[in-house]
Amino acid sequence: MVHDTAALDETVRVLAQAAPAADQTGQFPWTGIRAVHESGLLESTVATRYGGQGATLADTAHVLAALGRGDPSVALISAMTIFTHLAQAAKSHWPDALYRRLLAEAKQRPLLLNAARVEPELGSPARGGLPATLARRTKTGWSITGRKRFVTGAYGLTHFLVWAHTDETPARVGTFVVPNGLPGIKVIENWQSLGMRATGSHDVEYADVEIPAENVLDLVDPSVAQQDNRAHAAITLALTALYLGVAEAAQATFIRFAHERVPANLGHAIARTDRFVTLSGEIDLLISGARQIIFGTLDNKNGDAESFVRARLLAGRQLRDAVQIAVRGIGNPGLGSDLGLERHFRDIQTVLVHAPQEDTSISLLGRAAFDRWNRQEAAIPPAAGLQIVKTA
Repeated sequence: MVHDTAALDETVRVLAQAAPAADQTGQFPWTGIRAVHESGLLESTVATRYGGQGATLADTAHVLAALGRGDPSVALISAMTIFTHLAQAAKSHWPDALYRRLLAEAKQRPLLLNAARVEPELGSPARGGLPATLARRTKTGWSITGRKRFVTGAYGLTHFLVWAHTDETPARVGTFVVPNGLPGIKVIENWQSLGMRATGSHDVEYADVEIPAENVLDLVDPSVAQQDNRAHAAITLALTALYLGVAEAAQATFIRFAHERVPANLGHAIARTDRFVTLSGEIDLLISGARQIIFGTLDNKNGDAESFVRARLLAGRQLRDAVQIAVRGIGNPGLGSDLGLERHFRDIQTVLVHAPQEDTSISLLGRAAFDRWNRQEAAIPPAAGLQIVKTA
């Protein structure tokens, strides 16, 4: 790990204190975001060549698990920026001057970046298709017009990374770096989700938003612009660690309740009953097992895309089941907002909603299994001159 454990614990404490109010209001969680910024975590994956810590994907997963215990909405908003820096460390696809300018900004305030890719008509790019959002050439740069959905952290972002096609002939597709607050940007407040309420994942409309010519990444032919779910599998698994934190927070709430609840007819804490010991064991099996799956797979240097996808699905399902067991085991108090378990239950429902969604991931595994079988069949030479000998 590249981060100070004590500082991380203090950041998590701040997030946990602010999380209930952020969940209730659905307002942008500035208290938690500022705490993450002040701890240096938002820039933890900046490459060493830029003066950063150079944290790895596995390091990031550990950080996200911790932040998820405090406030998963803050963790998700933070993750988008952390992953952006991680991608730049690996690919160097940002214009150098632009990237260094953003890093300078990050010393003064939280630098928050997130990709704006999903569209009302297109849906998730993980399912294929190209953006309708248009980037039109101007004398000084680009003009961006279109509408994006589920833009996590919309109000607090410093920059949108907008996926769009150009008006060139032939057209190209790329990501355009759009500073927030420019004329023509409108946040449409329509995020009314069951959980992860403080993420503020609203729609954003761009109407002839002017940006400089250098604010563009990865302009390519549309034929190679499709989202590669296999290439992003490891990052998607690391994101699941955020929900490991949610489940661990729920587990801690369950255990505390079991030790503090002393029914008058029982005379001792329900933690001493066989039923709650068994429930605790079931919860621990699922959550600790998910932790092993996530970090064991991320630590495997020889892991392929299928192993990351498989680990994400297994861990996500286990985490969701574990929190459900905790709520069901406690009963009515578990459904009330006072205990906090109800919030964890709502938040954990998002664990497998992120692209690629569960059905797309399952299809990827199914096709890979068919491909393996076909390769194995092709490698087996046909049986020549096979004779069947009949016996009496």
